[in-house]
Amino acid sequence: MKFVVSSSALLKQLSAISGVITTNPIVPILENFLFQINDGKLTITASDLQTSIIAEMPIDTRDNGSIAVPAKILLDTLKGLPEQPVTFSIDENTYGIELISDNGRYKLSGENATDFPRIPAVNRAYSLEFPSDVLGKAISNTIFATSADELRPAMTGVYVHLQDENATFVATDGHRLIRYRRDDAGTNTDLSVIIPRKALNLLKTSLPSEPTAVKTEFSSSNAFFSFNNIRMICRLIDERFPDYENAIPNNNPNKLTISRLELLSSLRRISIYANRATNQVRLRIGKNDLHISAEDLDFSNEANEHLACEYKGEDMEIGFNARFLIEMLNNLSSKTVTIELSAPNRAGLITPHDREDNEDILMLVMPVMLNNYA
Repeated sequence: MKFVVSSSALLKQLSAISGVITTNPIVPILENFLFQINDGKLTITASDLQTSIIAEMPIDTRDNGSIAVPAKILLDTLKGLPEQPVTFSIDENTYGIELISDNGRYKLSGENATDFPRIPAVNRAYSLEFPSDVLGKAISNTIFATSADELRPAMTGVYVHLQDENATFVATDGHRLIRYRRDDAGTNTDLSVIIPRKALNLLKTSLPSEPTAVKTEFSSSNAFFSFNNIRMICRLIDERFPDYENAIPNNNPNKLTISRLELLSSLRRISIYANRATNQVRLRIGKNDLHISAEDLDFSNEANEHLACEYKGEDMEIGFNARFLIEMLNNLSSKTVTIELSAPNRAGLITPHDREDNEDILMLVMPVMLNNYA
């Protein structure tokens, strides 16, 4: 079996899907790409059992067949080659693979393609389309708040709730919660799923920069995404997501409006002096004045700054994890943000002052207890 393909075109496709391959997979053959050739088209599959990504590209061949190709050695070889046609010559009996370039030959050992796990098919699926930019924003605005705690698997993914009027994406790690809602994306079926963090990261990096329709389908156990020449299938998290709506406080009489970039820059400077274990910063808020401070008693480090702001409410003092605030503010694009507070021991809500049409972002962050609470 032989085929000829552009080295740079093949490398582009392999790089787009290689992120799913783990270094020590449960099944050793998953260290390979699955190459399937049919009617002049090469279908490349990479998988870790939970998530599979498939890319397709045209090649020059008269043959049909399949083989598993070692991923790392193939990628490293192609990265070192300039743009040129590369010929793959495959012995279907020994699974030996020979790459022939303009000035060299490279031999590597493949494996039997039949040992590669089968990819789930779409069945009884709910289907809709997302614009790629909308889906990319939804992922970017939520994925950073997912939990890494495998003992709480529901929180290790992003909860997606599809309804007639909107699509809601929610992520939480127990200390913060992000709710991202789009009024221009929905489906006539009420559907809730939890998509794993790794799959969404892979999807985000694979999405094209130009606007593209992403066909999205959900079965009882898998999610399917397809766009251009890429398909991705991932296993859903079969757990109950926390009742996040009840965690969002409704009555928040104290409202602070401030420049997002000024607050973000100040927090980055002040957090340098915070305790490394807690990252605690103290916010003392009064009429049109925000005082931010941090201290690390172990090293006698201390810093404080004053920022101008608009504030309506009672004077108050509250503590937060600076890292959480920085990540949340960094993922917003609005020039100004509003922080709604009720009490020093209740969650604060961050919302952007400027937002796009059909978009609603709410960020919740839990406070940390200060040692001088009454």
